[in-house]
Order: sequence, then C-alpha cells, then structure tokens
Amino acid sequence: LKVVSRPSPINPIVRSFHSSSLRAATNTVTTPHADPQLKNYKFWNREESTPGQFSYLLDISPESIRKEARIISLSAPDDDANHALHEGVLPMGCHLLGTGSTLQDFDELRNSNQQPNVVFVSPSCPKARVQLPLVLAAFPSIEWIHCRSAGIDFLVSDALAAYKHLPCTNAKGQFSSSLAEYTMMACSYFAKDLPRLMQQKKGKKWEKYEVEELRGKTMGIVGYGDIGRACAKIASVYGMKIIALRRNPSMSEVDPLCDVVYGTGKSSLNKLMSESDFIVCSAPSTVETRGMVNADAFKVVKQNAVFINLGRGPVVDEESLVEALRAGRLRGAALDVFIEEPLPPESEFWDLENVLISPHNMDQTGSFMHEATEFFVNENLPRFVCGEDLLNPVDVEIGY
Repeated sequence: LKVVSRPSPINPIVRSFHSSSLRAATNTVTTPHADPQLKNYKFWNREESTPGQFSYLLDISPESIRKEARIISLSAPDDDANHALHEGVLPMGCHLLGTGSTLQDFDELRNSNQQPNVVFVSPSCPKARVQLPLVLAAFPSIEWIHCRSAGIDFLVSDALAAYKHLPCTNAKGQFSSSLAEYTMMACSYFAKDLPRLMQQKKGKKWEKYEVEELRGKTMGIVGYGDIGRACAKIASVYGMKIIALRRNPSMSEVDPLCDVVYGTGKSSLNKLMSESDFIVCSAPSTVETRGMVNADAFKVVKQNAVFINLGRGPVVDEESLVEALRAGRLRGAALDVFIEEPLPPESEFWDLENVLISPHNMDQTGSFMHEATEFFVNENLPRFVCGEDLLNPVDVEIGY
C-alpha cells in the first residue's frame, strides 16, 4: 500500500469573488458540441472546452470550497500516467489517502479516521471489475467514482450496478482528436490505394492509376458521441456528407456537421450501411451494442464501402465482417480494435490484403493517459470540492 495524505498547499490570497458569473459561463454552450441542444453541457472536449475554470476559482477564492475530496487511487502504484494525482500538487481541499490495486492494499485506511469519498480507477489495475465493487462495499463513504479511460467496459458488472446511485465519470473527450486523425488516414489509405503505392515503390515501378476523392463521399458514423463527432468535424472539411446514428437522435438535430441523424435499431443501422462509402464504428461495448454490426448489416452494405472500427471489437460480428471482405462486398476494413486482443496469429484478418490492422493504439500518443489524469485533477476535482456538477457523467448500467 502506498498511503499518503498530501493536502494541497493553501493559497494565502483570499479575495471576495462573485463565482456565480463563472458558473453561469460554464453552463453556457458557446460552440457546437456532440449534443448542441443541451443548455447545460456536461462533457469535456480538449479542443473546445475552456480549461481550469474551477481551479482558477479555488486559487482566487478558497472560500468556494464546499467539501474535501479524500481520494483513493485504484491503480498500479507504478503507473506513471497517474503522476499528476500520485505525485503532483492537488487542488485546495483535495487529499490522496492511498494507492493500491486490491482492497487489501487499503487495509490501513479501513480503521483510520480519514475515510475516502472519491475513488479514481485506472486501467492499470488488474481485475478492476472485481476490485471496485469490493472497495465500494468496504468504504460506504465514497460519493464519486472516476474512471481514467473513456470506455468503462473493463469496470461494468452486476456487482457494480448495485452502486448505480453513485455518480460515475470518465475521461471522454481526451482521445477523440487522435482517433479522428486515424479515421481520415484510413479513408485515404483506401481512396488513394496506398497498398498499391507501397508495392510499386518496392518493385521500382512507375505506373499511374486513378485515385478517388473523399470530397462528395458519405461517412456513416455508428455511435455519434465525442469520438464520432470529432471524425465528422474533420470529414466535413474534406467535403464529405455525414450520416450519424445514435441512441438519442434528437440530441443532434441541430448539429451543423450532420446531414442526417438516425436512431438506433436494425433498420436504421442497415440504412446507414447501405448509404455510406466509409462506415466508422465508434460505439461503446455494452449489452445492447455487442454484435450489433452483424451479418444482416454487412449483407446490405453499399458496394465497395470501407469499414473502420475504432470503438470496441465486440460491437462487430467479426466472422460476418471477414465474409463480407472475402466476398468483395467491402472494399476493405481498417481495424484498431478486436474481440480478442492481442489479435491471435490464427486470426483470418492477418491474411486479408484488404485489411489495415493496428494494435489498439491509434489514440496512444505519448501523453494521452497523462492528460486523462490531469483532466481528473484539474477539471473534475475542483468541481467536486466546489459542490458543482461533474463533467463526463456515465451510466454504469448501460456502460457509457
């Protein structure tokens, strides 16, 4: 157990500050988001959101603190991506009580006077799905769960559903831009036939051939959340038409990036598949979405379309995807996620020339997980101690 109690330094400057204007500004949507009709937008995006508003409030007005944040970190103690939390300076009113990867690692805290009210969970914690409910049961004082990743599928369980009354937040908005860049690279990979270019270079052949424009093509996005909208934002600059599919289509009715918005359901998915030249799957893995893109969807796919999966592997029926690729209904696929990872050597995907494979790393920049921890420390912790609404709420029952 790494037990610490590191209160942040107290800022000696105490001023009278009218924080109501800051709170009002925070709740005003000034730029279009994935859910632009929401008046109180509660989701973070590193390109569009204003950073550090409540950190600033605490610095100039310490009396804004409404309660302490007593944090335990359910993480590997040597996880360098958690440096901002484990070793950095925390906002005023915030204390890290301990770090560990199992309930037993926190035994010293169970009988102490300082009981945690916040649990921070990292993907580096082995068997986090098992350990988190145990930690919540042992510390009924916990008021808030934060997950360092955008996907919470590594946490979701029946045992966790018993704590659905607790606010849970994630790192949504930290990884979207890099995945959007990957999406456009994958589109160009097939539109410009990069495999042919590489073969010609290897064979020292100078052979001209026709290429395709992305301008005028249709991108269908299955799962139009923050990642999906980041893809749409770049694709629209290329001149592409955007079809979005999401659980609540009314939330994107006025989104200027969307040409068409469909709700979820078999008929809507099949319509998107039949109309799209490039299909981007950015849906999370939940009970509802597993196997959603199945044989029926690939049977109606637009001839010569490209399928791109950057969400979660289990959302796609991989056998049906392979069959569509072999049959020529799909021109190709770009896959960053798979049902089984690492992808086993016997997987058919390795032998398909029209498949671009990446090892679930297309959002793995040198700082991406560090930034996710910094979001927790600099954005949500100050909101918590100020008694404000937290960013990036997720539903532990539905999985996003």
